[in-house]
Formats: sequence, structure tokens, C-alpha cells
Amino acid sequence: MPPKVDPTEIKYVVLRATGGEVPGGSALAPKIGPLGLSPKKVGEDIAKATQDWKGLRLTVRLVIQNRQAAVEILPSASSLVIKALKEPPRDKKKEKNIKHTGNLAMNDVYEIARKMRNKSMAKEFAGTVREILGTCRSVGCTVDGQPAQDVSEKVASGEIEVPSA
Repeated sequence: MPPKVDPTEIKYVVLRATGGEVPGGSALAPKIGPLGLSPKKVGEDIAKATQDWKGLRLTVRLVIQNRQAAVEILPSASSLVIKALKEPPRDKKKEKNIKHTGNLAMNDVYEIARKMRNKSMAKEFAGTVREILGTCRSVGCTVDGQPAQDVSEKVASGEIEVPSA
């Protein structure tokens, strides 16, 4: 007989899910089945917790303690940028290769950089802001009406003053 499960033990399961949708059972079952949880119930919890991020792919961390799963959302820079653009949710099955043509204010970029600061590899806050501007460029949006790369170069040269976190 296997040893008894310690009720104070905390396990983490990390997976990618689409916001507002129940992840497929084939993705959940092998990860949480051995921990004694129902994939269907956990899938519904994930869908409920990610309702604000409808249609966006994001990383979800399940904190499992005493056969109870709590859902934490670990958004990436790109999902934060796309959410800040306030685009309507779209059907991922019908629309592919979307160009996100929108405009972000520099303050939105600072807010996203503050959220991503702990994941960033940059020494200073200006470096994190430039990482987010690079994400804006790859997503395809502009910042304050200018291409994101131009704004990034201005931040690097010191033309645009970046607040300290």
C-alpha cells in the first residue's frame, strides 16, 4: 500500500491554457490524475479563473494542497500587451495569424513592465521597459502613435525618461 499523503504538502502544476476555456482532458488528466483530483472539476476552475483573459493563451499554475486546487495566472508579456490593447475576444478556430494593430500609451507600457519586473532579466527598470517595447513590436502595436522600436531606441538613448519602477 502506498504511503499516506501528507495534507500539508503543497504541489505545483504548471500548464498552458486558453483564457475562458476548459483545457482538454488529455492535457490535464496525466498531470493531476495521480494527485487524486478530477480533471473535469479542475478544468472548470481554470476556465472560471481565466474568464478575464478570454481567447488569450496564458500560463496557469495550480497550487494543490490537501486535494484542493487553487488557480494562479502567470501572464506573459505578450498576453498583457494584447489585453492592454482592449481588443474584442475572437474565435481562435476561425481567425489565424492576427495582426494586433492598436496603440498603447507609454503609461500602459510602464504598468506592464511593473507586472513583469520579477520575471525580467534586466538590471534596471528601463531595461524591462525595453523588453516590453520589444514585445509590442512583435505583437504589431504602436506606442504613443510611434513604432515600438523607435520608442525603444529613445528609451535607450535617454530621450524618454523612464521612472524608477
